[in-house]
Amino acid sequence: MSAFGSMRATSRLRPGRSGKRQVSIWELLVWAFHWERVSLDFDEMSSTSGTRPGVGMEYILMQRHNLGCQVDGGGRSEAHPDADLVASAVAALPEGCGGRRMALWIAECARAGVLPTVPEQKAAKCEPVAWRRCKHGMFAERSFWNGDGRVARWPANHLGKEDGYVCLVTYSGTAREVAAQRRRWIEFRLALLELRETFRVCANLSAFEVSEKVPGNGAPIEA
Repeated sequence: MSAFGSMRATSRLRPGRSGKRQVSIWELLVWAFHWERVSLDFDEMSSTSGTRPGVGMEYILMQRHNLGCQVDGGGRSEAHPDADLVASAVAALPEGCGGRRMALWIAECARAGVLPTVPEQKAAKCEPVAWRRCKHGMFAERSFWNGDGRVARWPANHLGKEDGYVCLVTYSGTAREVAAQRRRWIEFRLALLELRETFRVCANLSAFEVSEKVPGNGAPIEA
């Protein structure tokens, strides 16, 4: 997540009282994890029945809906039933959408109220691994080259007093790094689409109705 930019949500979402309030899937996630403070339970089915059958996300949501609120304890009030449904849906994300790894990432981002966004592509850089300071200023740190198993060190009889030293470097902003960041964002957005469609199909939230809106790269957050 550190390679991504961020956009922070500040205002609190309120459940509708006279009817269902229309919200985006991201607004719903922030409300559930940041404000209602729900947590993920990957063994929800096994904790209630002793087994975890091969069921889909919709079945888990229906069972959760039938059970109502789950008491967390610890001296705070119960979470809203809709928030529990959101946590169940995130925990039940299929492997095709990232599974538990993606569920943890989504919960972490929503709990912090931060939407990851792909940063602007910057020029590739080649920089020394370490720097050293002397009276003349900052210089790249060097080390004596002994070979790395693929390339042997220089023959000793060919080396002078100041020969045989190298400056180790690291590359950043490469095409591979940028592609990896974009893939992670696409996976994140696909998971949001999966969650959006789940709630639009089930329509089992009592206070909210999920809209078609899904935040894209650079889209504002209204949560």
